[in-house]
Amino acid sequence: MRAVIAEDSVLLRVGLVRVLETAGFEVVAEVGDAEALLAAVEEHRPDLTVCDVRMPPGFTDEGVRAALAIRSRWPDLAVLLLSQYVEERYAADLLSGNTSGVGYLLKQRVADVAEFIEVLHRVAAGGTALDPQVVAQLLTRRHSDPLDRLTAREREVLASMAEGRSNAGIAEQLVVSESAVAKHINSILAKLDLPKADADHRRVLAVLRFLGVG
Repeated sequence: MRAVIAEDSVLLRVGLVRVLETAGFEVVAEVGDAEALLAAVEEHRPDLTVCDVRMPPGFTDEGVRAALAIRSRWPDLAVLLLSQYVEERYAADLLSGNTSGVGYLLKQRVADVAEFIEVLHRVAAGGTALDPQVVAQLLTRRHSDPLDRLTAREREVLASMAEGRSNAGIAEQLVVSESAVAKHINSILAKLDLPKADADHRRVLAVLRFLGVG
């Protein structure tokens, strides 16, 4: 099977190439950023891509966004994401659609070569592989965090609220009407189970909850 590797750390990238080749994969491309990953997948149409969550230029979620774009265009292409830390939001994003041929592991798991090779073959064959620490946090959040009830648009509205924007400012930023913003905010306040209080106070509570301090 053919694979593309995307990892900005040269040392880890070399190690991944050797492990994949040991596992019987043909590494057709090895790149260091998300843009190059998308180009390599477009050119080679591999069976599997292994990519870092955070890559240049921003080192935030470039790898995840590239993986989602790949899955959207080539749903049968297996994707294995590697992350330095547990970032369950990214795992949730990847798992929100088709979970066949999807993996999300902490980079420390690569050190156990035999286990990592087993994961590579499982994901490439259409299975799912999630790091135990990621699973634990996903389950914890699912049962305890009301933020998970929010839609993507409601999260955008709440993020704008956290930036201190008024309803008018949020409407301008998201290119929607103020009445739509008001409806989203009412839905957010209801989903977060915030106590009845004056509107400004509830907005502050919602933002504090969003920032993880409320």
